[in-house]
Amino acid sequence: MIEVEILGAELDSAGADGRRGAHGARVPPEQEVRRLCALATGSAGIADGHLAIEFVDARRIAELNGRYRSKPQPTDVLSFPVDGTGPAGGERELGDVVICLEHTRDASEAIVHGVLHLLGMDHETDDGEMLALQRELLLRSST
Repeated sequence: MIEVEILGAELDSAGADGRRGAHGARVPPEQEVRRLCALATGSAGIADGHLAIEFVDARRIAELNGRYRSKPQPTDVLSFPVDGTGPAGGERELGDVVICLEHTRDASEAIVHGVLHLLGMDHETDDGEMLALQRELLLRSST
């Protein structure tokens, strides 16, 4: 099973999020975040592991973007893959996805995009496979 840790998403008891980005993006309900992560990891045949999804403000994502990509400005999503295993053969640690609602139009798309990066996909170096898979997964998730 994919274990998803969700950080920075001030969810209420019904699972609805009160945070909304400048472009109208909203954190999906917790169940939907988990489903999107499982859909993306499942596309790579990964059924077990742990990952974290964190929602941050523009200042924080600009800081991370500057530190790790030498681009000190806000962006929509960053991924930090770990791709290792836990202690003593424990659960696989996939990594962290950091999303800034202020700089994304669709949080669901940012979640899938970030998780695909955790799995080693890179739209900047492939021939369109990652973004095609992303579109397919998002279409599948809406039906």
